Amino acid sequence: MVLSKTTLESDVSIHSTFASRYVRTSLPRYKMPENSTPKEAAYQIINDELMLDGNPRLNLASFVTTWMEPECDKLMMASINKNYVDMDEYPVTTELQNRCVNMIANLFNAPLGDSEAAVGVGTVGSSEAIMLAGLAFKRKWQNKRKAEGKPYDNPNIVTGANVQVCWKKFARYFEVELKEVKLREGYYVMDPDKAVEMVDENTICVAAILGSTLNGEFEDVKRLNDLLVEKNKQTGWDTAIHVDAASGGFIAPFLYPELEWDFRLPLVKSINVSGHKYGLVYAGIGWAIWRSKEDLPEELIFHINYLGTDQPTFTLNFSKGSNQVIAQYYQLIRLGYEGYKNVMENCRENMIVLSEQLEKTGRFNIVSKDNGVPLVAFSLKDNRPYNEFQISDMLRRFGWIVPAYTMPPDAQHVTVLRVVIREDFSRTLAERLVLDIEKVLHDLDSLPAKISVNLAVESKEKNGCCNGRVVVKKTALETQREITTAWMKLVMEKKTNGVC
Repeated sequence: MVLSKTTLESDVSIHSTFASRYVRTSLPRYKMPENSTPKEAAYQIINDELMLDGNPRLNLASFVTTWMEPECDKLMMASINKNYVDMDEYPVTTELQNRCVNMIANLFNAPLGDSEAAVGVGTVGSSEAIMLAGLAFKRKWQNKRKAEGKPYDNPNIVTGANVQVCWKKFARYFEVELKEVKLREGYYVMDPDKAVEMVDENTICVAAILGSTLNGEFEDVKRLNDLLVEKNKQTGWDTAIHVDAASGGFIAPFLYPELEWDFRLPLVKSINVSGHKYGLVYAGIGWAIWRSKEDLPEELIFHINYLGTDQPTFTLNFSKGSNQVIAQYYQLIRLGYEGYKNVMENCRENMIVLSEQLEKTGRFNIVSKDNGVPLVAFSLKDNRPYNEFQISDMLRRFGWIVPAYTMPPDAQHVTVLRVVIREDFSRTLAERLVLDIEKVLHDLDSLPAKISVNLAVESKEKNGCCNGRVVVKKTALETQREITTAWMKLVMEKKTNGVC
């Protein structure tokens, strides 16, 4: 007698995932499901939904690295299960972090002796690095005020209005007043003279940006240093500088080695840099580097031993993956000074090509500078028929993600588009982007005219229910265009300030 067995409905091993019941039911979104899902089905369903995300390589809004060599990918996958903070269990990873700190500190011209170790830490991006640097400045200022018998409950920090949102977070979370130097049309970075004027006895530091997110421009750290030196002499204060080099820290040493912005300036006490931007590592890794041990109060450093040995730690985060640290070390030794210089030169050349081709269209003003972070920020010469937000939105038809945003006060009436040139953005892609922008401009130019022509073609049918009035019959295409026009009006009214 032949025995037969009924296949359970949950068994997907004998048929494809797309023939199973799992693609016919909605996945839970807010509650954990009662039953398990086969791994093949879970993978396929999630992978399919992720296809709706944008393409990271075409995301020109972001400074974050989207491509690394396969060899580095392998190293990262092999170390993805290592907890970065377990220094005793993973001593080699800890050693690699220390090597990275020293390499970056030397790149920034930290005044170190031959056998002196640099002071710094790996962080989750520049946001954490900025929080740590700000806390160090605040604690040093408080300690000094306490020793002098002066009030220490009203600290402030001076920045430009173009700072990244993490500075605003620091100010709000750690109760520090943020004093912002307003921008003006044609000058979209912090004015050093105005910044120093705003400094008072409660200022814990002045934050300068080496590579503004708005237009890529480097702020004049050298002039800021010189002005502060004079003010400190006059007042007896010791106001120092922190340099937010999130974007520019891995650019200036290779493209502008003579530019003085780092620890060569005596008042620069700490610097942050994003390894996951032009450090050429996937998100998220950042670095906080201090000039010397005296600039990082010992009381902020915690010592723990429950993971096996005494471990000093100065972080806001604790457990995190080791793979970004390992990837950073790979890039530093793989590329070296020569390799980083070649990458940054390629980025700059592609930036110049894109900028020149956009100028040739005759439709845009270039807002960014040739010297700075390799990006192109540009605005319409005439934004009366349509504006930058509409261009940004229509570029998504071609897969491009190009942000549009308004400038901070007092230049908020200026709207720009921004294209970040990363390592994986080639000359071919730059030329293709310009072609697609021209197509968008053509479509936007012709759209109002098409609507006018279509509305002029009327079918004048009269019947009894209309009392002799002219009835205009609209085609489906005309109706769709009117909907599109109304939708674009909403886009035009949208304003975006949260650039990154």
